[in-house]
Amino acid sequence: MTRALKRMGYHVNHKRVLRLMREDNLLALRRRAFVATTDSNHDRAVYANLVPELNVTNVNQLWVSDITYIRLAREWVYLAVILDACSRRCIGWALDRTLDATLALNALDSALAARPAQKGLVHHSDRSVQYASKAYVDTLKNAGIRISMSRQGNPYDNARAERFIRTLKYEEVYLYEYESLEEARSRIGYFIDKLYNRKRLHSALDYRPPVEFEQRMTRVKTVA
Repeated sequence: MTRALKRMGYHVNHKRVLRLMREDNLLALRRRAFVATTDSNHDRAVYANLVPELNVTNVNQLWVSDITYIRLAREWVYLAVILDACSRRCIGWALDRTLDATLALNALDSALAARPAQKGLVHHSDRSVQYASKAYVDTLKNAGIRISMSRQGNPYDNARAERFIRTLKYEEVYLYEYESLEEARSRIGYFIDKLYNRKRLHSALDYRPPVEFEQRMTRVKTVA
């Protein structure tokens, strides 16, 4: 918040911002998740974790993915997302009532439509049945994408995607009671495309939004 205010031209101290936000009850409230979306108990092939060997310095080197639940007024729905690990930009997502491989595949299709895979691209996920399904694996292989999966029971291997899910829930999902799947799609789509990707500042990106960070990388390479 302090960095956002400074970008707007205000001269503020981070301690004062924290105090004012606390006084106005504007600090985030942590909520615990109760719905499991990962089923790693299957007989499909799993793949080695390639992330530790990567030096991610540019976009389209590593995509990370995850699935979470969204609670509506009368039902649960599920969200699959794909992020570019370098810029933290959400490049593909799908929201639906089903938790099968089709959900994850729809998110992957939207990511591939947004930015075609480049040589050497790695796709990282957990070991859940959706990502290990034949349809999903075949789509990755046909696009020339290398497959990487988290080690079993290790919550840190897919931290970038999980941080995005946490941000989405605290800054959008927990603030609203969605009445329908259509309303949830509309609001979550707006948050991802207009707010998270284009306006939300990220400390890992030198307090820039993902789209601005990618544009700056392009300008720097053009000058170089």
